[in-house]
Amino acid sequence: MPSGPSLLLSSLNPAAVAAGADIPDAVTIDGVTLSRSDLLGAATSVAERVARAERVAVLARPNLRTVLAVVGSLIAGVTVVPVPPDSGAAELAHILADSGAHAWLGEAPEGAGLPVIPVRLHARSWHTYPEPPARTPAFVLYTSGTTGPPKGVVLTRGAIAAGLDALAEAWDWTSKDTLVHGLPLFHVHGLVLGVLGALRFGSPLVHTGKPTPQAYAEAEGTLYFGVPTVWSRIVEDEAAAKALSGARLLVSGSAPLPVPVFERLRELTGHAPVERYGMSETMITLSTRADGERRPGWVGLPVRGVETRLRDETGAPVPHDGESIGGLQVRGPMLFAGYLGRPEATADSWTEDGWFKTGDVAAIDAEGFHRIVGRESVDLIKSGGFRVGAGEVETALLGHPAVAEAAVVGMPDDDLGQRIVAFVVPRADADTAALPEELIDLVAGQLSVHKRPREVRIVSSLPRNAMGKVQKKVLAAEA
Repeated sequence: MPSGPSLLLSSLNPAAVAAGADIPDAVTIDGVTLSRSDLLGAATSVAERVARAERVAVLARPNLRTVLAVVGSLIAGVTVVPVPPDSGAAELAHILADSGAHAWLGEAPEGAGLPVIPVRLHARSWHTYPEPPARTPAFVLYTSGTTGPPKGVVLTRGAIAAGLDALAEAWDWTSKDTLVHGLPLFHVHGLVLGVLGALRFGSPLVHTGKPTPQAYAEAEGTLYFGVPTVWSRIVEDEAAAKALSGARLLVSGSAPLPVPVFERLRELTGHAPVERYGMSETMITLSTRADGERRPGWVGLPVRGVETRLRDETGAPVPHDGESIGGLQVRGPMLFAGYLGRPEATADSWTEDGWFKTGDVAAIDAEGFHRIVGRESVDLIKSGGFRVGAGEVETALLGHPAVAEAAVVGMPDDDLGQRIVAFVVPRADADTAALPEELIDLVAGQLSVHKRPREVRIVSSLPRNAMGKVQKKVLAAEA
């Protein structure tokens, strides 16, 4: 029987399965279902094949083999390196070389040089393994690499357990929930929260394969995860949105949710969505609560065990007045153990007194509510002596009925230092002839004159990564 620390995946308790307590629909992906006993038996069979490895790569397609590969590795105490299935040759080579993965577990891309360990859906084993120590690395998750080659973020089992338990407390997440999402399985949102969370708390998981409005509407869940792109598509399909009115909680993350989408979701479903904030290095540190206030554009309060603070460029404190912005720093039990093989990068990400520098800009009000303005590297615009957060300008732009999407960047300017430039995707039926001037006036009137875009460019789309985040460096470079 498992010994030592409590199980990371608490619902997959061999003793409960041996006693006949099953969960018939523990995991469903794209219409294929495994019960808790089948999931445990198949994953333990995987564990037997990888038990002597230190680190394995998993091509994280949204299917049951990926879930079994991840769960089997965690049972055996083997570290998983989730690999995006659309990785290009250079990215793939970097992840494999940097991580030191010993083999592919399950599927492997064509031409992969590492040995391949199969994952069999119908194999079963009832061997039991002791629970590894909390300090054992569970994952090496690779960042988006916006400032160079992707870095491997090491997340320990203890950090994951602390992060998930803090969310369970904030969201009242229990085994009575059915979790629904269609997110990628190679990031914190879809994999750690969206798979391990369900397996920790015993809530059945329905992964829809693709996060379409119809699939979400048909899933009949109580707890839904989505990125803003998903929720934007759902509110465009009124029937699908209204089908979610029976849910308990709609959660949005990985990028800011446009205020019009927030309001439309509330109108169509009767639910104000929960917004939360986190990153690969920190898991989720801020969230609105199931039993608390939910404000459009704000990501709420620190979850249990988390502390936050704001600092300016000199390291001085920034007042919590809801308007002043500064670099967000956090600390708590769910933070990462460092960047794999990069001690200097790890040290540079922490302050001397032990706070992690997120690289994000935020505002905090007197009640402790947080508003994320964006990344310091691309979203803090210094124009004409003023510090402007791109996020608040984008929020104002998205309030215009003709605007479907918006991204704001600072472009070099000889006079201002940086000039504020907005890239806008109009709605299909919008008249764009006078739209740029209307939007400039809208921002000047709603915020202040110095925050207005000096230029509005109408574009057909915005470059995004797999999690739906706008790639502003790509946008600025193309401009």
